[in-house]
Amino acid sequence: MDHILEGNERILVCLSPSPSNKKVVEAAAKMARAFQAALTAIYIKPTNYHLISEKDKRRLQSNIEYAEQCGASVSTIIGNDVPVQIAEYAHISGATKIVVGRSGARRRHFWSKAPLTEQIILNAPDLDVYIIPDSAADLKQQRERTHLGGQIHPTWRDTLICIALLIAAVAVGLVFTMFGFSEANIITVFILGVLVISVMTASPLYSVVGSLASVLLFNWFFIEPRFSFHTYEPEYAVTFAIMLTSALITGTLANKLKGNSRQAAREAFRAKVLFDTNQLLQNAESPQNVIRITAHQIITLLGRDVIVYPLQDGGIGGGIRFSAHQSGSDDTAPDDNEQEIVSWVFDNQQAAGFRLEHFSAARAQYHPICINGHCYGIVAVYLDGTSLETFEYSVFMSILGECALALESLQNAAERERASVMARNEQLRSNLLRSISHDIRTPLTSISGNASNLLSHDRLLDDETRRQIFSDIYDDSEWLIDLVENLLSISRIENGQMDLHLSTEIMNDVAAEALKHIDRNANQHIIVLEETDEFLLVKMDPRLIMQVLINLINNAVKNTQPGSEIRIRCARGDQTVCVSVRDNGPGIPDEIKPHVFEMFYTGQNTIADGRRGLGLGLALCKSIIEAHRGTITLTDNDPTGCCFTFCLPVEEVQINE
Repeated sequence: MDHILEGNERILVCLSPSPSNKKVVEAAAKMARAFQAALTAIYIKPTNYHLISEKDKRRLQSNIEYAEQCGASVSTIIGNDVPVQIAEYAHISGATKIVVGRSGARRRHFWSKAPLTEQIILNAPDLDVYIIPDSAADLKQQRERTHLGGQIHPTWRDTLICIALLIAAVAVGLVFTMFGFSEANIITVFILGVLVISVMTASPLYSVVGSLASVLLFNWFFIEPRFSFHTYEPEYAVTFAIMLTSALITGTLANKLKGNSRQAAREAFRAKVLFDTNQLLQNAESPQNVIRITAHQIITLLGRDVIVYPLQDGGIGGGIRFSAHQSGSDDTAPDDNEQEIVSWVFDNQQAAGFRLEHFSAARAQYHPICINGHCYGIVAVYLDGTSLETFEYSVFMSILGECALALESLQNAAERERASVMARNEQLRSNLLRSISHDIRTPLTSISGNASNLLSHDRLLDDETRRQIFSDIYDDSEWLIDLVENLLSISRIENGQMDLHLSTEIMNDVAAEALKHIDRNANQHIIVLEETDEFLLVKMDPRLIMQVLINLINNAVKNTQPGSEIRIRCARGDQTVCVSVRDNGPGIPDEIKPHVFEMFYTGQNTIADGRRGLGLGLALCKSIIEAHRGTITLTDNDPTGCCFTFCLPVEEVQINE
């Protein structure tokens, strides 16, 4: 077979600041479509990336964005051995083909390095390497870029540091001469000076200048005849050569280590920002927190002002500005066509603004916060006329991805909560309809049947039978009225529509009044209201608290055997007044106790008269007591039965003398 099975191909394309790199990416994308292969783009970021010109950085960023538009996943690796790292990454990622552009560099001498493409072929002999040719204009521009990229820019600060260190090395050497130290020690001092110069200056130029100056200063001050560049001993020429070579090697190594250290510190900082962003967004509880965290992390990463346009009512809302300045001052003026750019980015879900394809004249870059085809907002970053570095851009886009993921998670959680609430409401409605249809049928059937008997056989019935029928009709209608009252009351409380008409009342009097309105079947039980001489004052809505007592007493009447005792007791507690309703009936099983205050829960009622009850009474009691800032509990009554107790805040009486 000429090729690996279709669908198993992986194509790796190399990115660079080259003007022709887009042509290379385009060719790789066409190959990926032809082979139905995965496309990966890799950029080897050199340690001296900061020395690359802004023009090349912008071109590199444009090439990276073009690769992403072509469907490539972009990876960035830091290093200087480009061909080896490309080959190693190709093997690790499982790439089967490598696509590179023809380098503008040429082998000038037999001892110089081979071109990049030849080195990649040598390091990856088992892979297919495709070289995309450049036009003559592109090659010329690339060679110019290579030469200009190596230019250095000396500064006054580095120049003064270099001069000061060379003077210090001469001074130390003169001191060593006074004490009779050998020339080898003095040479070591100058090499140390070159090392310090390389570490303390930004440009590698100063390590070269320091190396040459060290040789000349050593010859001028310490080789006979002094204060001249002549020497009596010819072997000093070898000494000078070795000294110059040692100084150059030392300076070069120091510059590389310094560059690697600086680059590693920057990448570690950016990786920490990304890690912190992930941790903070996981704990965010609202979209506002997500936006605030994202903006602050972008400011930490880039040090630039940020404006976030969140999604509001299906469209983009007003911008929220976050300043990178600690003083809070903000000198960043918005773009004149800001809303137009924001709307375009939101509609197209593509970045626009400063040095991008669309709205390139803008002062800020506008990036969408998108995931799975849904846009949650726009982030505008003011770049102050400079483009983002490749790794900075990669981390920035990762932060936006984390933000979009967090916003999507919050939206999904909110939708799940809404669905859960709707499901609970639907379940409540179903339970209500089922309970009403079941529980109303018995009293309505009784009323209808008794009324039919009165209509059909009124004259045949004796007075006692008629009174019994009237009594049954009255009891059933009272039960239906209580049911309707409970339904209306609990619906008002649940909807927050019940107004409390508070007044200071004596709890004993309210309890006594409640006993006048309890179930007619209460005369089959022994009901005792324990008297107390203490005035228990409570600020309450007496009508509602009376309804609580009626429900609790009726509940005890319906769920205990005839002849059982029900005791109502009012007592003062710690800053509260507590009312308990005790019975000596069969009690409530432990597995039912946690549910007695739930709406529509009825348990296993086998003692009552066959009506199961809606299970609204205790739920209504709980709602009323909590509306009064009180508590209601259920405990066992010793030795049998149960005890319902509710406590309300006590009302202190102020006596004005």
